[in-house]
Amino acid sequence: MPGIELRHLAALAAVADERSFGRAAARLGYTQSTVSQQIAALEKAVGGAVFDRPGGPRPVRITPLGAVVLARGREVLAKAEETARAIERFQAGEGRIDIGTFQSVTNVILPVVVGRLRQEFPGCDIRLSEEEAENPRLGNLDMLFYDGRLDDDVESVELLADPYLLVARAGAFPDGPVPVRDLDDAPMVAWPLTCDQPAIEQALARAGARPRIVFRTAGNEALLSMVRAGMGSVVLPWLAVHGAEAGDDDRLRVHELRPAPRPRRIHLHWPAGRTHSPLAARTIRLAVEVAADLEARAPKAHPGAGRS
Repeated sequence: MPGIELRHLAALAAVADERSFGRAAARLGYTQSTVSQQIAALEKAVGGAVFDRPGGPRPVRITPLGAVVLARGREVLAKAEETARAIERFQAGEGRIDIGTFQSVTNVILPVVVGRLRQEFPGCDIRLSEEEAENPRLGNLDMLFYDGRLDDDVESVELLADPYLLVARAGAFPDGPVPVRDLDDAPMVAWPLTCDQPAIEQALARAGARPRIVFRTAGNEALLSMVRAGMGSVVLPWLAVHGAEAGDDDRLRVHELRPAPRPRRIHLHWPAGRTHSPLAARTIRLAVEVAADLEARAPKAHPGAGRS
């Protein structure tokens, strides 16, 4: 009803429980006159007395009208308390976040980000979806990792420049950087001609190399398995190579290319103008921190773009 406030209902419940305005005031941390004023305001709003006041030391008694208001009032107070707890949990980082990702980010960046989030916000609900779409859209996602710009109305932060490297079977090339022209007519495994793979192959061609593609797949691990098997070499972004720990495999060698293809640029996107939840805001900050640490360890990137 108009005019009824939560503080009026709290005073009603306290007086009903304590059967005394004085004890109710002590329980609520108010003065007795303040409790009396709140009960008076409530009685004005409901149009009748909610307590009989016999006076003296005798306890107050709730009226039939007061009992009706009290029953509903306790429900309202319980809902208000539940809402307050939900707000506290939200501010503490609880809630759900939906994140779009792709292979390299899933394998290298997100394990650290998710691990930190779950440490800081044990009650958070994190949902991940991975796809390798050429033109992804945010849709219902809260944020999306992608190595390019989006056509949607979004805001974004660039996380890192991810240079392309050559991974070959041990002994296939001398140690150190490999001239791109040495890949001309050499067997190579590669991504399908989607995303930035055409741009990478065009960059190799401009530098004098047209490798023989003997196997195509969208799985980075499958590509590296074929390199180990001797099918050919592969050009992959550093993040994919690092995530697969290819540099620690005695059967493989990781080489820089000369001239180096332009690196891909990994971004984190979210809907423009959206107010972030504490959980989403912390996710963005963590992604930036983790990416900065990774970029410091990556081979020096040169300006440009790419994807795997």
